[in-house]
Amino acid sequence: MKLSYAVEGIPGSPFLVLSPSLGTTTMLFEPQEGILAPHFRMVRHDLPGHGHSRPPEEPVSVESIANGVLGVLDALDAERASFCGVSLGGMVCMWLGANAPQRVDRLVLASTGAKLGRREDFYARAELVRDAGSTAAVVDGVRERWFTPAFRDSPAALRILEELAAVPPDAYAACCEAAGDFDLRADLGKIAAPTLVVAGADDPLVTPAVCETLVDGIPGARLTVIPEAAHLANVEQPEAFDDAVIGHLEGSAR
Repeated sequence: MKLSYAVEGIPGSPFLVLSPSLGTTTMLFEPQEGILAPHFRMVRHDLPGHGHSRPPEEPVSVESIANGVLGVLDALDAERASFCGVSLGGMVCMWLGANAPQRVDRLVLASTGAKLGRREDFYARAELVRDAGSTAAVVDGVRERWFTPAFRDSPAALRILEELAAVPPDAYAACCEAAGDFDLRADLGKIAAPTLVVAGADDPLVTPAVCETLVDGIPGARLTVIPEAAHLANVEQPEAFDDAVIGHLEGSAR
């Protein structure tokens, strides 16, 4: 699986891969660009069929997306990297930590879980999008989960939601089902990379129980909770998010 990507930062800096959430693209991490690029060689990628990535020609799973990310690193001659992923992107990073430890320096798992929500809910959302022929059908519901009431009508939030509405429905549905199928709870102990778990204090999907599963299951993992943020904490509270990420990753160079 080939994924489109963008690279920023100073050549020779440690690689940092940024993996987006379902229904978003490389644009999700624009709030981090000016802060993280001076520290890392940032690699932002698109999910299958999102942004500039081609529509998937094979069944989509978190594993297949993760292998696509490894393909990006291979194209850049990057043997190792740190990884920061949001929601579905966090699942991708988690899978790499457990299954490709030789490629991973450090992990930031944001607004994600080893098992997130109910499989049938993800599949119902995928069916809704396919039947409607547009991801616009889920924008209102997603808006409630992604942002707090105080932030939902901000220009930054509206831009992200407009991008969601533009994602092809089949690509969104395929990635939505991949998120619903994902369950890494039994393999969390395989993750050896230093790991930071980041959660928005007002995230209705990533509950304290979800965070506890990650922190208890990944050896040495730490939790940071971002106040006044829902699911997309990196967009809603970029300064707090960036501070947490840099504080965790600054020792990742090898």
